[in-house]
Amino acid sequence: MTIQFYGIPNCDTVKKARTWLEGQGFDYTFHDYKKEGANAARLGEWADVVGWEALLNRRGTTFRKLPDAAREGIDRDKAIALMVAQPSIIKRPVVEHGDQVLVGFDPAAWAAALD
Repeated sequence: MTIQFYGIPNCDTVKKARTWLEGQGFDYTFHDYKKEGANAARLGEWADVVGWEALLNRRGTTFRKLPDAAREGIDRDKAIALMVAQPSIIKRPVVEHGDQVLVGFDPAAWAAALD
C-alpha cells in the first residue's frame, strides 16, 4: 500500500520525516504544496478523520501574519479555505496510508501506524 506524503520540501519536520521513511524502507509519493497546491476536498476528508483543528498550524509564521479578521472566528469551512489559499498553514507533514491520516511527525506513532 502506497504512502501519500504531503508537505513542503524545505520544512525541517518534513525533511526529518522523509529521512525516517526512507531509513525504514517505506516507499511514498510526495505532494509538494508549494508546487501542487492543496485540495479543499482532500482537506475536508482529512478534517473528517483528524479534525480541522489538527490540520491548521496556528503556531507558524504564515498564520500569525494573517490579518486579524482572517484569524478570528475560524470554523471548519473557514479553516479549509485558509489552508487552500495558504498551504503553508497546514500542519506538516500529512501522511495518508490506507484509511489512516497522520498529521505531524512522531516516529513512534508512525512506526505503529505504518507497520
